[in-house]
Amino acid sequence: MRPSSRRRARHRRAAVVSGAGLLATVLLAGTLAGCSDEGEQIPSIGYAIDSTVTTYNAGTVAGSVSGARQAFARVLPGFSYTGPEGGPVTDTDIGTANVVPGDALTVQYKLNPNSVYSDGVPMSCDDLVLAWAANSGRFIRPDDGAVPLFDAASTAGYSDIDRVDCQTGAKEATVTFKAGRNFTDWRALFGATSMMPAHVVAGAAGVPDLVAAVQNSDSEALGRVADFWNDGWTMTPGELDLALFPASGPYKVESFSADEGLVLVANDRWWGNRPATSRIVVWPKSTELGTRISDDSVEVVDVAAGSVPDLDLGSFDVTDVPSRSVEQFVLSTSGLFETPAGRRAFASCLPREELATEFGTVADEGAAAGSVDTRFTAPDSLVYESVAATAGGRYETPDTTAATAALAETDATAATVRIGYLGPDPRRAAIVAAVTAACAPAGITVQDAGSPEFTPSMLRDGQVDAVLAGTASAPGAAGTAAPTTAMYALRSGSRNNFGDYANGRVDQIVDQLAVDSSTAAQLALSTEAENILWSEVPTVPLFNQPRTVGFAAGLEAGAVNPTRSGAGWNMDRWVLRR
Repeated sequence: MRPSSRRRARHRRAAVVSGAGLLATVLLAGTLAGCSDEGEQIPSIGYAIDSTVTTYNAGTVAGSVSGARQAFARVLPGFSYTGPEGGPVTDTDIGTANVVPGDALTVQYKLNPNSVYSDGVPMSCDDLVLAWAANSGRFIRPDDGAVPLFDAASTAGYSDIDRVDCQTGAKEATVTFKAGRNFTDWRALFGATSMMPAHVVAGAAGVPDLVAAVQNSDSEALGRVADFWNDGWTMTPGELDLALFPASGPYKVESFSADEGLVLVANDRWWGNRPATSRIVVWPKSTELGTRISDDSVEVVDVAAGSVPDLDLGSFDVTDVPSRSVEQFVLSTSGLFETPAGRRAFASCLPREELATEFGTVADEGAAAGSVDTRFTAPDSLVYESVAATAGGRYETPDTTAATAALAETDATAATVRIGYLGPDPRRAAIVAAVTAACAPAGITVQDAGSPEFTPSMLRDGQVDAVLAGTASAPGAAGTAAPTTAMYALRSGSRNNFGDYANGRVDQIVDQLAVDSSTAAQLALSTEAENILWSEVPTVPLFNQPRTVGFAAGLEAGAVNPTRSGAGWNMDRWVLRR
């Protein structure tokens, strides 16, 4: 499904205000919905996203590939949020983070003195300690020394922290990084949706002093804490215990059901600027999403272009924009794909250039897209062209001879590849169909395994052979300006490395790039990494995922954010007048 010709992009510089601490002047590759004082304000706004909402906790493996970041950025804010240009923007409503002098990177975090959860419990440095403990990877199950207690999607940055100095219940903490591990993307740590309410975990786990349990490495207590952090915030429609879901932002969860959506209402304990609209209804991806949009239940739409069946946005102000998420195939490292030869066989029959032109082109910009040829380097990076040259034109067009030869290296003359994705999704279904036709002459049968129940964990479980998704296997909005998430999704041991790819030298490169942002390091190390990755092919990057963002007539302060935050990054500023 191609975008309507009525859709247009407006490029303008805009001041976007979201609470006392969310003031940013950004160059938007998209739409700032028109402002008008005319008409009656509507008290509720519907917001449609192209991912499911299965948990309150975006930091878990399940949460990282859900719509939690889009739904809860203004329910569980942090010291920063991902702005429209892809970088972390300070949110002083929550507090301040300042580097203090010293040989090791040391950051002092101070929570706003007025910060309090919607259940009346003050925010404290306990919340930072929990976030660090959960995402650091340092706490291991005593019965299995290789399995972390916490099912965190990624340890990026948090594993570089040596300690978090915090007095239980205090409003400030000092975070000290390990010597030589000055994590360059530190401003993104403890950001929106990363700080979960520690008092809820402590109460549910029966741990009276969570900070002490972490400081003393109390494995028994931390085991109970981890059990709740991993699964205690699972969100099943119609079955929420709201006492477990307090909010620290301008909105809080009121209810969640299949028929009424995820209802967010104004948090009466919020200390910042009051939300401009008192009620937001988040509509996660489902088979009925197109119907919800057509029956006027939705006023804001943020989905991958062509991903929603029967989508009619004729009455919306629509922007199609390339996002920070790279659409890609993430391949298994078992079965046919256990060896690089098997993965090269599949990559060789892909019509990668054709897929980029057909499905990666942003209609509003009127230019054909090119394939993305890197995993660690964004196309707008200064070193992209040099690093991308590493691909050397490989896997741009189907090469049946090369695919057949690589397949023969696996002692096979025919193979079946099951491609999974979160459905329904007409665009991804069409991509799989194109790959099916291209790979058939090489003896590779491609099966479409997309479904509404699909999760990327099915790749690890052997239920599919490849995942078709965005950065770090996210089906919906994803990506930032920094390569952090993309890099760590190919680091061994990362739980969002769903293909379980492992290469010691790639791990070293990821670890070095995480603390060295110099142009020389980016060029040399990223080029070396791509040489390895194009040879071993754990993933096949395709193109920057185009996003379709629509704002209904009369909606004010809607602003495109083509990152993991999505359009909901400033939902507390939305106003709808009719």
